[in-house]
Amino acid sequence: MLVLIIYDSKTGNTEKMAFAVAEGAKEIGGVDVIVKNVKKTTNEDLLQADGIVVGSPTYYGQMSGKIKAMFDESVKVHGKLEGKVGAAFTSPGGVASGAETTIISILEAMLVHGMIVQGRARSGHYGAAAVGTPEERDTERRRELGRMVAKLVLKLKT
Repeated sequence: MLVLIIYDSKTGNTEKMAFAVAEGAKEIGGVDVIVKNVKKTTNEDLLQADGIVVGSPTYYGQMSGKIKAMFDESVKVHGKLEGKVGAAFTSPGGVASGAETTIISILEAMLVHGMIVQGRARSGHYGAAAVGTPEERDTERRRELGRMVAKLVLKLKT
């Protein structure tokens, strides 16, 4: 089983979050984890993954242009991502800066592909967000997101 974590990061905050998600996913046995910058991500990477977690900075309440371009390019594999697990995270510039709408914009693209979205019953229902440099409390939430995605991938594949 493979969990692919894709990120775009201008300041390094979203990149740090991506590696924290990966730490959590790696805690679950039977799952391989790859972290990739969106610039190096291909449609083949999406096809090979069983779970895909996407992280983006918050730009005007939406995913970054690079993440959007990746999803636009993924139209070439439309229908082939159906049933894969998806989740999202973001790094906004401040409180009430569009974190939820950014995460939802990513999840919408995943849902159009027919992916199964991992939510969270406790706070942070849609995905993970951290304002500025992720602190330890925020980092644990990223790890939890990684664990949840990895567990769901295993559950659906076995």
